[in-house]
Amino acid sequence: MPRQRRIDIPGLLQHVIFRGVARSDIFLDDEDREDFTNRLNLLLADTATHCYAWALLDNHVHLLLRPTRQPLAPLMRRLLTGYAVSFNLRHNRSGHLFQNRYKSLVCDDEAYLLELVRYIHLNPLRAGLVENLEALADYRWCGHRQLLGKGGPELIDPADLLPLFSARKKMAIVRYLQFLDDGIQSGPQVKLSSGGRRASQAYNPALQNDELFDERILGGGDFVSQILGATRDEAVSLSLPQLIALVAKHCEVTEADLALPSKQPAFARAKALVCFIATRLCRFKGAEVGQRLAYSTTAVSRAALRGKALYETDGKLQAALNGEM
Repeated sequence: MPRQRRIDIPGLLQHVIFRGVARSDIFLDDEDREDFTNRLNLLLADTATHCYAWALLDNHVHLLLRPTRQPLAPLMRRLLTGYAVSFNLRHNRSGHLFQNRYKSLVCDDEAYLLELVRYIHLNPLRAGLVENLEALADYRWCGHRQLLGKGGPELIDPADLLPLFSARKKMAIVRYLQFLDDGIQSGPQVKLSSGGRRASQAYNPALQNDELFDERILGGGDFVSQILGATRDEAVSLSLPQLIALVAKHCEVTEADLALPSKQPAFARAKALVCFIATRLCRFKGAEVGQRLAYSTTAVSRAALRGKALYETDGKLQAALNGEM
């Protein structure tokens, strides 16, 4: 099944996960980890992105982020590309470092913020990197240590989280630790690395089976409806000339080629992709699209049907449309 387009809108809380290719290690030593956290720290400040939780494991990473000024994709592209280049040079290797594209889940922060903080900060313990909660406090490569005021990479602002437990800092830390310990005592956790009905209901049993769910979203009902509506509105921000230029470049034809009547396969393929994306994803009117492509409104509709199948099997174009790596 073709993967769905990522939801990436400033202001949304996102749980981000990425792994090494073939689950290989992406951190071989503390120099790697220091390099990664330094890069992330600079990018958080540069893009005005808030970090609420993070954990580095040997072969994967969990981040809980909220971009405020721009979508998350530019930050992730710069972070992963820069780190991969540095890692390959440092360890005299070549080729891809990460497995596929990063995964991001949009999360209903009112229902899941603290659960996600607990889930992410307990990852090193559950992965066997540390033995217990006391040892986790000394694990440098997790936001838990920073919340306790014990130093380490300063990626989190404790003022964003500790007041949710108590107005007094010392009491907030006590209650935060108890919250984590409760999670340990409750046994195996339902993984919050996926969205949809099962994961959403696991920590919010008030959600009903007949509510609207989405595999890209941790939450249900009204929250999912709100996010999907915002996503449709966001798509309109891509102008028709920008879309035509993007598709033309991807298909290795010129924009002028697409403005002329032609049945050449390369031009027909590019036009079909434009018709599908423009009318189905960006909601441009068929007549407007037809004027740009020398198509009638009926021809636009027919081309869009062909373009749907082409688009759903073209991962590179999906990534280019999302502005991702």
